[in-house]
Amino acid sequence: MKVTSAEFVKPIRNGDDLLTDNLPQIVFIGRSNVGKSSVINSFARKQGLARSSSTPGRTQEINVFLINKAFYLIDLPGYGYARGSFANRERLSEYISWYLFSPEIKHHKVVLIIDTKVGLTADDKHILKELEESGKDIVILANKADRLKSGELKTALMKLRQEIGEKHLLIPYSAKDFTGIGALVEAILPR
Repeated sequence: MKVTSAEFVKPIRNGDDLLTDNLPQIVFIGRSNVGKSSVINSFARKQGLARSSSTPGRTQEINVFLINKAFYLIDLPGYGYARGSFANRERLSEYISWYLFSPEIKHHKVVLIIDTKVGLTADDKHILKELEESGKDIVILANKADRLKSGELKTALMKLRQEIGEKHLLIPYSAKDFTGIGALVEAILPR
């Protein structure tokens, strides 16, 4: 199976019928500046599909993409940082929680993107715990793997594995050199 088409559908700021229209939803979530947009673009093999920025916290809404005309890829705002006031950060946090934990919204998979070099942050651990407690089917994507030397990468992945345990698939990933794309496609595309 592979990605054959990808298109931006629309941003969602509040509830929307699209979220309950029975197409499978695959969620991409990660802290701000983890490279989520680059992951989405490389996964879809379509440069510029998801907007990336050097400014953390740029995504302020839920962005919906239609993949293979068969499922939605959901790009959530990054957590842990947002431009603007404390109130804005709180609003984004509540928005993320609403989407992830609303019983009427069904997720096929949740892809939690971690910066391989940084490792699990306190925010990553918090969101992972909440996802686990909600029974989500989680894939951990260790992004920016190309930024580490071979030995450093092995050590970083071993540490991540110790922290997350054996219950989740852990995929080393690089949007730059396309490492891990095949494993990600295999792990998350609905059959």
